[in-house]
Amino acid sequence: MQTPANGVSTPKVRSRESRGFPLPNAGFTNGGFNSARRNTPFQPATSKRRIPQNAPLEETLDPSKAAYILQKQWNLYSVTPMHQFSYKNLKDYAKLLSAQILAEKQKGVAFEVGTELVMRASFTCLPGLKGKASDSRAVLVQVATKPPFSKPGTEDKIVWSGWFCCVHGEDDILEMLPETMICLPLFLVHGTETLTATIGSWFQKSFDCCFSKLTVSSRDLAWMTALWTAYDTPEHVAATELVFSVPVEPHMDISYAIHPDDLKSLWNDVHKGQDEVTAEEVDGLFHCLYIHFFRHFKIQLSKTHLVKVSTSIASAHCDGKIKVAVIKPYGLIQLEP
Repeated sequence: MQTPANGVSTPKVRSRESRGFPLPNAGFTNGGFNSARRNTPFQPATSKRRIPQNAPLEETLDPSKAAYILQKQWNLYSVTPMHQFSYKNLKDYAKLLSAQILAEKQKGVAFEVGTELVMRASFTCLPGLKGKASDSRAVLVQVATKPPFSKPGTEDKIVWSGWFCCVHGEDDILEMLPETMICLPLFLVHGTETLTATIGSWFQKSFDCCFSKLTVSSRDLAWMTALWTAYDTPEHVAATELVFSVPVEPHMDISYAIHPDDLKSLWNDVHKGQDEVTAEEVDGLFHCLYIHFFRHFKIQLSKTHLVKVSTSIASAHCDGKIKVAVIKPYGLIQLEP
């Protein structure tokens, strides 16, 4: 999975509803926001992207952790660099976060996982989830529950998961950060909003960082379609589905399903390079798809908005939700500022 091309989205002061992430701006004074902006890389839209050649996840990541990532819907957030975060203190962080969750629970906050259950947080380093040596090691945070009088040997039930990662981060940007800050700009969450808010608030207060809901533009979805098509995998058995939103009332979506072999053949006609994809090739791919669709249905898809792409490798939605389907190279999601 590829870190957003801009590294970290610039935080903006908005209402909780508009951000879609019910977190206070804890730990950020005006100076904090300025500091975050200074450490927020912003680059112009790229004209080409390399096809990642990472080793498969099963070769670099614990199989149980790799399997856990699959077939779950993850909500995307961007995170500003974290101050004074240390991999040496993960056990201490787990105790502190567990205490914070307990304190919120005692205040009457409903976490929707059972009021009588004991909840414990854990932090795990995922050293294999990175694109190159200079990337910071990914961190998996999980919250598990267990009945207070459960029998010995009873397995905990994981009720919330989130992982921070930086894959193929820009070296120039990473070198600009002071030694006291770590860049893990992409945060993926699977769990209830209440727990997400509590955990996110704890991170903001503890490490002087800021979270923002990360949406995926139609352009990013087009790039993902091309990159996932460019990656040759024997698991290409399901149809590639593109969903377009039509700007009319009442709301209407158009689903466009393409056989993976047909899409691959079309891609081979427009793709000229070996290890990179260009913007012109992405445009050429979709131009051909639009022409084919118009020939059969007399509808101009160029006037609509691409809101979802689903392939045998992964799926992504414009509202910032992704699902990884197979254990394959993970540098295949790239986002524009």
